[in-house]
Amino acid sequence: MTAPIALRTLDPAEAEARLPELAALLVDAVAHGASVNFMARLTNAAAHEFWRGQLPGLADGTRRLIVAEAGDRIVGTAVLTLAHQPNSPHRAEVGKMLVHSGMRRQGLGRRLLAAAEAAALDASRTLLLLDTETGSPGDLLYRACGWTEVGQVPDHSYATDGRLASATIFQKTLGPHRRPGA
Repeated sequence: MTAPIALRTLDPAEAEARLPELAALLVDAVAHGASVNFMARLTNAAAHEFWRGQLPGLADGTRRLIVAEAGDRIVGTAVLTLAHQPNSPHRAEVGKMLVHSGMRRQGLGRRLLAAAEAAALDASRTLLLLDTETGSPGDLLYRACGWTEVGQVPDHSYATDGRLASATIFQKTLGPHRRPGA
């Protein structure tokens, strides 16, 4: 029997303690073609350093790390980064939507995205942005979850296999925006 999948936000101390798991998940995602800013043959050490670099944002509250756990194993992540600009207190970005290759096509990505949206609302963020490789499984997921394509950038970045790929920029409005001080 498969363990039920629970979603929750990790605090900075627990995220640091679980860096090896987070690194392993990132390596798995990239090895299976996820377009998440890394190239094929991502090393565990480089993945570990990426996640270590996220810790200051978790500590100062500008980032939220949402994880999906099957039992005591992390099988998915979503990172919500709050805009820091004074004129953008209503905006956040979703990134590092990762689902372990053995857990894909079971609705986990949809659940992680919904959790990121809920975390954004909890932080009074009503405009969300993200980008993904055009035509990728992520592209299809965001469209299916009601995100709106803003545009595409040709030759935006290299895919894991080394070819130049376009990126699609998406946005989602979660509710009315409130001006600062209003």
